[in-house]
Amino acid sequence: MLPHFTLPKILLNNSWLEKQQTSILSAAFVITAANVLSSLIGLVRERLLITYFFDEVASQQALEAFQIAFQIPDALFQLLVLGALSAAFIPIFTDEKGRSELSAFAMTSSVMNLILLAFIVISAITYWLAYPITLWRTGNAITPEQITIIVNLTRIMLVAQLFFAISNFFSGMLQSYQRFVLPAVAPILYNLGIMLGVVLLYERLGIYSAGVGVVLGAVIHMGVQLPAINKIGYRHRLIIDLKINSVKKLLAMMPPRVATFAVSEIQNLSLGFFATSLGNLSFFIIRLAMRLMTIPIRLFGVPIGQASLAFLSEKTREKDLEKFTSLLTTSLHQIAFFAFPASVLLLILRIPVVRLVFGAHNLPWETTVATGKAVAIVALSIVAQCLVQLMIRAFHALKDTKTPFLIALLTTFFYLVGCFVIIKFSSLGINGIATIISLTAVLELSLFVIFLERKIGNFTTKNLFVPQAKMLVAAFLMSVFLYLPFKVLDELVFETSRTIELIGLTVVTSTIGLLVYLYLAYLLNIHELQIVRKVLQSIGSWRKSLTRTPEVMIETTQDDGIV
Repeated sequence: MLPHFTLPKILLNNSWLEKQQTSILSAAFVITAANVLSSLIGLVRERLLITYFFDEVASQQALEAFQIAFQIPDALFQLLVLGALSAAFIPIFTDEKGRSELSAFAMTSSVMNLILLAFIVISAITYWLAYPITLWRTGNAITPEQITIIVNLTRIMLVAQLFFAISNFFSGMLQSYQRFVLPAVAPILYNLGIMLGVVLLYERLGIYSAGVGVVLGAVIHMGVQLPAINKIGYRHRLIIDLKINSVKKLLAMMPPRVATFAVSEIQNLSLGFFATSLGNLSFFIIRLAMRLMTIPIRLFGVPIGQASLAFLSEKTREKDLEKFTSLLTTSLHQIAFFAFPASVLLLILRIPVVRLVFGAHNLPWETTVATGKAVAIVALSIVAQCLVQLMIRAFHALKDTKTPFLIALLTTFFYLVGCFVIIKFSSLGINGIATIISLTAVLELSLFVIFLERKIGNFTTKNLFVPQAKMLVAAFLMSVFLYLPFKVLDELVFETSRTIELIGLTVVTSTIGLLVYLYLAYLLNIHELQIVRKVLQSIGSWRKSLTRTPEVMIETTQDDGIV
């Protein structure tokens, strides 16, 4: 028993949770470490759901319905919370905090109250219209039983988004203070909450246990950040003051930002329609493929992109576009250096990865093969999607939300037309949709590069393209040297019907591929190889390094989320 202490207080007394990260890489390291664990637990969550709900056709359809039900609550969160705040909140909060913490906290309370009020009203309308909305957004291959499950789960999971909305404000404030640990840890606990709901309530609630788990996870996601928010001095106030200049500035940036997310959500929601028009668990399969695809994005694209926002914002505040461009280019190379081999590994090892992650015995072989084909196609877009994470934040740091909206509009139009053609005029099915997803990502990155060059100039130089070309060559040669030993070992050495040998095949071939990539990076003189060298040199001393990082003490004053 621990008298006079609560668990949150004990956690916060461990200074590593509150250390201020003072460089992009140190912040990204913290985020990446948490994202690695969160991704692993997320995969365990997926495997748990498949184990519980993939034993017969009815439960398989219920699991697919659960995945579809996620879309509407998540869309509301994306529009009203991330769309209004996300990257726009951090630069404005950082600027306001530099002038007055009291003013920054007042701005936060006003905007949070306004957003929560709008969220509650729109959620109530969505709850009431859940059935017709579900009918409208699903294809003709969906079953009546699935419609019922989708409607009920949509209503349950709307509650979770309210807690996520509050939690996203907390994450934005903590990241503005360059404290990245707790916002990065929160998604780990969110996944654990979903798993806990399934394990404890499955017998009584069936698939609805997963929906209750989502609500539980969201509450934990918010709650774990509360002690740190209190410590930085924030005290929530029930005010909506539209006269505060920073509130006006944020509200002025909201329309194009919300519009950008609205266009993106049209793309996400349309995936449900197109996939459910194909039937045969097509939505389930494409979602599993995209789940694997997003792991490298979360590990390499999101951490550096998220950590760089505060630093890029500082450069724009100082009106130093030369340093802004240099910092952005360096960060793009750092992301690409890790994203290229990740893409190759997932492309070549798609079947072993699907079997290991989702269960060789849980998924039928035909479902495994179908998922593997989709994984191979979407894996080709990993580098582009990783780089886009940073490019979006670069425009936000420049306080430009209109350009990302225009790009989202163009890419979504391309996506919708492409998927429509695939569904109506081809027999490519889910693989055709996967192809459109990859092409859309490449188009999006290309447009960001073109528009950023027009905005700041001197961006598309050899300093950008030459290192990227070197990494592309290294990745291509890596794929050649990886495929050959993989085929030989798969057919002659390892008996992949056994899990331990499947793991052995994956580990051995992955090691060969990565060593080839690193050697080629050395031969091609790729500068980012130094990152790996520094990481290896610092193993065992990273915690000591964070301990030496100065902590900012915040006096008590009045006063991600999901990415």
